[in-house]
Amino acid sequence: MKLSTRGRYGIQAMYDLALHAQSGPQSIKAISERQGVPEAYLEQLFAALKRQDLVVSTRGAQGGYTLSRPPEAITVGDVLRALEGGLSLVECLDEAEICGKRCSCASRVVWQKLRDGLNAIVDGITLRDMIEDYQRQCAQEEKTT
Repeated sequence: MKLSTRGRYGIQAMYDLALHAQSGPQSIKAISERQGVPEAYLEQLFAALKRQDLVVSTRGAQGGYTLSRPPEAITVGDVLRALEGGLSLVECLDEAEICGKRCSCASRVVWQKLRDGLNAIVDGITLRDMIEDYQRQCAQEEKTT
């Protein structure tokens, strides 16, 4: 499985919002500059994230985007599903009639386990976890250099 730029850039943008959650609304331009993601692309991503109630927009000179909930209440899975759709590796898990071998497919169990494991992992990582993990990683790297 390979995530599209929607998923990768969306995670980066949401991480940025979580990191700056105490600073008020963040403009698309500021997020774009900090994360190296094109502004036009961020506009598309935030429209999808807003539709899924993961971000809130504020208009005006001091406007921008904020998280709709605290960073510890939004998971990587929430963001990926909002931008990528389901996280199944194969279509037949979502649409059984695609191949018609539902009960006679030995590999179906493998795909189900992979999907369930992936969902458990991304649903177990919050934006707050990302911040803390990154800070911990940077601190460890500073100790070794």
